[in-house]
Formats: sequence, structure tokens, C-alpha cells
Amino acid sequence: MRVRGFAPMVFFLLICLPASIAAHQSSESTSQEAQASGPNLASVNAAVAVIDEDSLVFGKHADRPVPIASLTKVMTALVVLDSGEPLDEWLTFTERHTPAAANAYTRIRVDSELRRGEALRIALMSSENFAAYTLARSHPGGFDAFIEAMNAKARELGMDGTRFVDPTGLSADNISTAADLVQLVKVAAKHPEIREYSTTGYHRAHFRNPRYSLSFGNTNALVHRQSWGVELSKTGYLSEAGRCLVMISEMNGKQVVTVLLDSLGTRSPMGDAGRIKRWLDTGAPGQVAKAARRYEQQKNAAYAAAKTNTVSATN
Repeated sequence: MRVRGFAPMVFFLLICLPASIAAHQSSESTSQEAQASGPNLASVNAAVAVIDEDSLVFGKHADRPVPIASLTKVMTALVVLDSGEPLDEWLTFTERHTPAAANAYTRIRVDSELRRGEALRIALMSSENFAAYTLARSHPGGFDAFIEAMNAKARELGMDGTRFVDPTGLSADNISTAADLVQLVKVAAKHPEIREYSTTGYHRAHFRNPRYSLSFGNTNALVHRQSWGVELSKTGYLSEAGRCLVMISEMNGKQVVTVLLDSLGTRSPMGDAGRIKRWLDTGAPGQVAKAARRYEQQKNAAYAAAKTNTVSATN
């Protein structure tokens, strides 16, 4: 497993956010207490909240800043909509002005065009990285202004454990906490476009110059299951971040925000969502596979070791 970007993330936590660390200490203790009586999860970090309530229903290392991969695109969508730029405007997919931090494979042709609304839809539902990049590149003031707007929005929302360096999530230096992402999702859910686009099951995008079309599918299998009542969804993956998921869905008769960060397997976040749903319904904590538990132990040990080494290096 690659760990590139992990040390810079910890350095940011300990050096650039000292006030945040102090503020998080008491809430970390609360998260550990909630974890003791909550569901068993494969995800290393997690948070659960009812959408119209301020406190977490459950937290597991909910205040630990970690890489969030393509969950980044929820903030990307929020900044795009906040800009007020027309969704029916045609955007041009120009070559990247800087190399992508990770594999950025795409089927979209360079120099072709797509409407901003469609680009936003496929960025959210199918995690299309070239679409997310193009949305940022087309922002008033350009790419750098877009990144500044992402971080400004995070500060506005009180997301003290969050930092963005790119709009796609391909960089492991995009970090946040499960608790911060709960706040982000609650605000994003106020935009009907984000709810609709992120939960679209399938979409065929129509490009021009040249004229062609591409089909896209949602990366979250639960949006296809009516019983889940998914209202907002975003998945993410990097080797540094593990499997990640944010979602609003119906659980125990309520709209529940679920944030799951750093799971081992492709289906682990879906399994965790099911365990959370059963826990809210019945109180049963559920069981996690031994491989997932070992992965969690290894990641927690790596976080602790990196934190100790960074503290020693700065003393």
C-alpha cells in the first residue's frame, strides 16, 4: 500500500493546526465514549448524525484529519454552485496545467465541451476527475481561486480539521475529519442539484466539438436500492485514504448523515452502512471481518507512530 502524502498530512495536523488539535481533544474523548457503545465498523474513522441535530449520534476517531479522496468533490460542487455561474454554460476540457497527483484516467476527449451542469453531475455520481478539474479551471479567477474558495468555505463552515489542495481528491493532501464532513454534507444537502446529481443512477453525457456521448454509472450501489432512500451520496478511494463514503439516507425513520473514512475493501463502507442502520433500529453492534479489524489496527498504529515521530522531530 502506498503511503505517499501521509507524512505531510500528519505534519499539517501537528504544525499547521495546533489550535484545532487542542479544541478536538475533548471531542475525541466523547467520540471514544460513543464508539464503546456504538456499532462495530470496518472503517477506521466514522461519524453518524441526524441531519437536523447538532451533535453526533456516533463517532469513531471523528476528529482525526485524514485523506478523503473523492469525497472532496462534495466541496467542489458546493463552490461551483456558490459561484452562481450558469449550469447550462459550455465548458472546454483543456489539458491539465499541472500533473495529477494520482491516476487520472478519463474517457473524455481533450478540447471537447460539456455543459457545466452535466460536468457537475458526472463528477458527483461517477467521480469523474477530469470533470471536477474542468469545473475548477473554469471558475472565475481560475484554478487557484477555486482552491482558495474551497478552503474559505471550509473555514466558514467551521471545518477546522480540513484542507484542500485540489478539486478532485486525487491528492492525499486533501484532508478532513469525519465530523467536519458531517457539517459539509448537511450544508451541501440544502442544494437540490447536489442531492439530485449525486444520487443519479445512470447518465449519458452529451459532448460537442466533437460531438459524442458517454455513459456514466453511480459509484454507490445503495443509490439503486429504494429501501435506503439515499438523498445524497459520494464515494472515494485512494490507497492513502482507503475506501470512503458520505451519504444521507433514511434510517430508523430519520434522515441520517453517515461518514465512513478508510475502509479496507470495496464493499466495506456498504457493510458499515448496513451495520449502522441495524444498530439504529435494534441496538445490535454487528460484527466485522478479522481482515478489516487487522487493517484498522495497523492504520491506528501507523497514525500513532507518525504522530510520535513528528512530535520528536519538532522538539
